[in-house]
Amino acid sequence: MLVKLLKRVLPLAAISWLKQTLARMQRLFIRLFAANGFLASLYYTFFSRQFYREHRAVLLGQLAYWQDLKQSRQSSWLLRRNIHRLEKGLIMQPRREVFAEAYIGETVNCYTDAVRAGSLCAAELKWAHDVLTDYFKIVSPGKVQDAAKACFISVTPMAEVVSSVPYPHSELPDCPIDYEQLLLLFRRRRSVRWYLPRPVDMALIRKAVGAAALAPSACNRQPFSFYVVNDAVKAASLAECAMGTVGFAGNLPCVIAIVGDLGAYPAERDRHVIYIDGSLAAMQLMLAFETLGLSTCPINWPDIEERERLLSRKLGLDYSERTIMLLAVGYAQPEGGIPFSQKKDDNLLIKEIQ
Repeated sequence: MLVKLLKRVLPLAAISWLKQTLARMQRLFIRLFAANGFLASLYYTFFSRQFYREHRAVLLGQLAYWQDLKQSRQSSWLLRRNIHRLEKGLIMQPRREVFAEAYIGETVNCYTDAVRAGSLCAAELKWAHDVLTDYFKIVSPGKVQDAAKACFISVTPMAEVVSSVPYPHSELPDCPIDYEQLLLLFRRRRSVRWYLPRPVDMALIRKAVGAAALAPSACNRQPFSFYVVNDAVKAASLAECAMGTVGFAGNLPCVIAIVGDLGAYPAERDRHVIYIDGSLAAMQLMLAFETLGLSTCPINWPDIEERERLLSRKLGLDYSERTIMLLAVGYAQPEGGIPFSQKKDDNLLIKEIQ
């Protein structure tokens, strides 16, 4: 209210001077508190609320992680992580005779709970079963390994042939495209803001998400979901939550929210992985859409508390779930404008370390 009043009563020159003065004071203030970690913590405790949501979201994510271990769900964060750890042990060069002693017990316990609950999706269950079978076939006997193996066999037999296990690089399919073809796809993928009033086929969205799911993910946890709003009116309402969509939000036929789940992690050190993994998947999603004749526009999602609350209500998110970005999807208007957006070249981007 005070800011609005000052803007009405003060001349533009006075407002400009006031802004510059406050900016100088802020820089001095920040320079003081940036001197060390303790002062920085004091600054964000008493003078800024910018990280309040992240602090609470990370803690609630840890609680959600531990609660997830007690629930029957289609996917298990712990099982996915540990099965991938076993895979890395299986491909190690040279491979150790004994490995995974520290976590094989909890992995098998998690697996047996999932089998008994009967809720884990079939593909994830098979992957876990095959990797565990492969592990127990090659690992040297020991007290820990033998106990885990007995527990594993008590709920499911070890298969003679397994398919969802590590394989040699030579078995990858041949690459059917060359660099120039790939570069052409990258050049076609532009941020499009003007779309035809044409609904997006949900079957195409599912195909694109299937391609996005192949993106790399730390310990293969894939801590993200795609919230699809495939209705022009609702999509506009969602897009308006973000900054920078004024003037074109009402033109979007479909908006997808890429949402990260902090409940995938028991420790603060992994709090940024949702943004890394979610962004990797989002880029693959955009490229997949391009091959399907659909254009996209990633919409920046700044960390503003009021807008976080608004979007969370619209999507029905838990506090530990955080929006990574919004993504507009649709059929591009042939005459719709696209910013040139000059990109930095390799001389600016590469920092060679001698």
